[in-house]
Amino acid sequence: MRDRLLATTATAALLTVGAAVPAPAAPPTTARAGRALSVGAGAVPCPRAAAPAASRPARPSPPPASARERAVGGTALATAGLVVPLGTPRPPRVTATSWLVADLDTGQVLGGCGPHEYGPPASVQKLLLAATMLPRLDPKQVVTVTEEDMDFEAGSSAVGLVEGGRYTVETVWLGLLLNSGNDAANVLARLGGGTEGAAGGVREMNEYAHRLGALQTHAVTPSGLDGRGQFTSAYDLALIARACFADPTFRRYALTKLARIPAQPAQRTKGFQFQNENQLIFDYPGALGGKTGYTDLARHTYVGAAERGGRRLVATLLGAESRPERGWEQGAALLDWGFSLPATTSVGRLVEPGQLMATPEASPTAATGEPRPAAASRPVGEERSNSWPVGVLVATVTVVLLTGVLWRRRARRRGGA
Repeated sequence: MRDRLLATTATAALLTVGAAVPAPAAPPTTARAGRALSVGAGAVPCPRAAAPAASRPARPSPPPASARERAVGGTALATAGLVVPLGTPRPPRVTATSWLVADLDTGQVLGGCGPHEYGPPASVQKLLLAATMLPRLDPKQVVTVTEEDMDFEAGSSAVGLVEGGRYTVETVWLGLLLNSGNDAANVLARLGGGTEGAAGGVREMNEYAHRLGALQTHAVTPSGLDGRGQFTSAYDLALIARACFADPTFRRYALTKLARIPAQPAQRTKGFQFQNENQLIFDYPGALGGKTGYTDLARHTYVGAAERGGRRLVATLLGAESRPERGWEQGAALLDWGFSLPATTSVGRLVEPGQLMATPEASPTAATGEPRPAAASRPVGEERSNSWPVGVLVATVTVVLLTGVLWRRRARRRGGA
């Protein structure tokens, strides 16, 4: 029988994994919903769907595991396995290597599988680009595409911008979010990067990720095309998605079904229409949108959000295969599971933007996002001060004066001998 670990948070009993919570000395047996669960120190495997064997490049080694980063949002999330509230319906079987479901409004994490495990992001990284640059760029600005903008991997996703073409920033955003255009990503990163160009845009993306509390996210390319040292996590993607869906312009773009690239007479190209690639907005009731992603290295990645009964949930997943279900369908299954849980369900939470930067790293509660206890108050009269007490100062001055008087008397006596 699989070993399982039961943990408790302030809001719910959890079924979680590993050393995030110490195991009891003598594992008891807990009955809930007619089933007995053995409590132990082993890992709780994530429900996995069988997927056809797929050849993939060898994954690069992720950065060294950091206990602080893995505890962001709560210590129960610091697991490579499953973390869900005890007694809740079993999560769906998906092929993703890691995933998370969270409430966009309250920030509560409803459950996850290896939420802080590293994975290449593929094109869901474009959400970080959007979160960083949407507030900075004027959608009505007309931008000219440069040779630098067209420097991306041949055969990868592009919306069809042409060098020398002139497009509004809004058109470029739609090309990025609907059609996952890597050409559009380069344009937007260059615009947001100022004098540093696209490299400056990537630097801004990383700085913004850190402000959000996405400490496991490091961008190397603005588009999500694979780059050395480029990683994220399912938890970080939820933080980034939360920032995106807080922006009404992003919400409008994410639900746009059709858009158009205008003709460029000077470049002799015709205009054309393109469609949103995120099937969730066509087939899932209450869909709010999201982002698809794929590279040979990352496999399928996905972020999807929906609203039901006044609740807005987001599902994020990394490292999935497209069979037996596509990425968006796996995201939809996780959303269904999340909506089936009580609104008070929580195994952790999404930290607020700037929260980790404002809290000293030395504090054990800095990474978890849990409130720090207030400093103990001192009784009146025991406050610390850099100044000496008045009595000590008076005594010191008196001693110095008396010493001076005695020294002068002795000097006069020696001088008259």
